[in-house]
Amino acid sequence: MPTAPTPSFEPVELARAYLLLNHGPVTLVSSAHGGTTNVMAAAWTMPLDFDPPKIVVVIDRQTLTRTLIEESGEFALNIPPRAMAAQVLAVGTRSGKDAGGDDKFALTGLTTRPGTRVAAPLIEGCLAWLECRVLPETHNQQRYDLFIGEVLAAWADPRAFSDNRWHFPDAATRTMHYVAGGSFFATGEEFSVA
Repeated sequence: MPTAPTPSFEPVELARAYLLLNHGPVTLVSSAHGGTTNVMAAAWTMPLDFDPPKIVVVIDRQTLTRTLIEESGEFALNIPPRAMAAQVLAVGTRSGKDAGGDDKFALTGLTTRPGTRVAAPLIEGCLAWLECRVLPETHNQQRYDLFIGEVLAAWADPRAFSDNRWHFPDAATRTMHYVAGGSFFATGEEFSVA
């Protein structure tokens, strides 16, 4: 497995990468190609397979992110905490085509670090990251805006995810679920049924 970008990143076993998305959090999709980077919010993201690990994400054809992903063949999914809700809403309601790509990061104050397996940047302050390459399925992409990605590397902040389990230390570090119109739900309390 590649070396993690910083000590706050711990590798997640690829066969367990699905656990990062299994509970349905909103994600930030980052992309890069030809010197342009962009980020968009995506609520329609889910795990698809274990080995090799795959995910699916819906990316509208009108977005700069879509253009960059189609040109580069890769992207990253970043899982933000509740503390980043305003930034998630901001990148989800502005077009990178209008903002000029990199300006979207500056506009929202999002900072990045390099990915280990893809050119798409990883967003600082998130709780988990999945670096993906597109598995071309032209019919799904054109008809449904549905992209399948193979997870090449997965990382998590051990304060919120370790031993293959989410454990949120406080309200600000819970993941979010987008409802509509600027409203979110925070991931709730864990409980088990014996």
